[in-house]
Amino acid sequence: MSHKEKIRQGIIGAILVIFAFITVFPIYFLAVNSFKGQQEIVASPIALPKSWNFGYLANAAKQIDLGRSLIQTILITVLAVGLIILVSSFAAWAIARMNFKVADFLFLAYTAAMLIPFQSVMYPLVSLVEKLGLKNTLGLVLMYGGFGLSMSVLLYRGFIKSVPASLEEAAMLDGANIFQMYRYVLMPLLKPTTVTVIITNAVWIWNDYLLPFLVIGNNDKKTLTLSLYYAKSLSGQYGNPWELIFPAVLLCIIPVVIIFIVLQKNIIEGISAGAVKG
Repeated sequence: MSHKEKIRQGIIGAILVIFAFITVFPIYFLAVNSFKGQQEIVASPIALPKSWNFGYLANAAKQIDLGRSLIQTILITVLAVGLIILVSSFAAWAIARMNFKVADFLFLAYTAAMLIPFQSVMYPLVSLVEKLGLKNTLGLVLMYGGFGLSMSVLLYRGFIKSVPASLEEAAMLDGANIFQMYRYVLMPLLKPTTVTVIITNAVWIWNDYLLPFLVIGNNDKKTLTLSLYYAKSLSGQYGNPWELIFPAVLLCIIPVVIIFIVLQKNIIEGISAGAVKG
């Protein structure tokens, strides 16, 4: 290995170490401060806790009503992601297999929708939902389903374009209807892309605050992020109860981190498989 090559690899290694530190440090900062009291957090926010006091986690779980909020968040996330997978995979299949100009127009419409910022449609959409009597969990799930379609259709359509249509035709000739073909032929092939769709949508739905705040508000069916906000608000507008905020945030992110770790090996595969082809 030449001297220049060693220098180049050393620089690349140093850059990777810096990026790794930038990525890991917020997690470390959150974790160590989840076991400290208010005074210790302010005095030494970066140091390890003097004692690992799990009482702060227990108190945070009580303050945010962890059990009820967790069940509500899981329910919304599972229903919304399921809706996104069902609708986007069917839509992508129809667009990929249609040989009409309308298919290109529909695909363009889906991709263009990704460029529309949520803030520009936020109030008109919430107003419409309220008029329809859907300012509840069902309305929230439907809204998440709509917002998650664009990227999911883009990923699914790219992969379906690479699947030979002859596989679907053979299944239909063997007597399968369109739903059986979708269930037993297409969906198994779409597994890597489906895992990617699950992760990308589940993470933002789980962590979202603004849409649940506008649709659900302060009632018994709050999500984790809403429960955290309203628990923090008890300290007043300018209060910062760090001994509550840090452990509560840690409890909120643990489930989605576990899901990400379990399914992460499929992300690159799914994105690569869903790359736009043809």
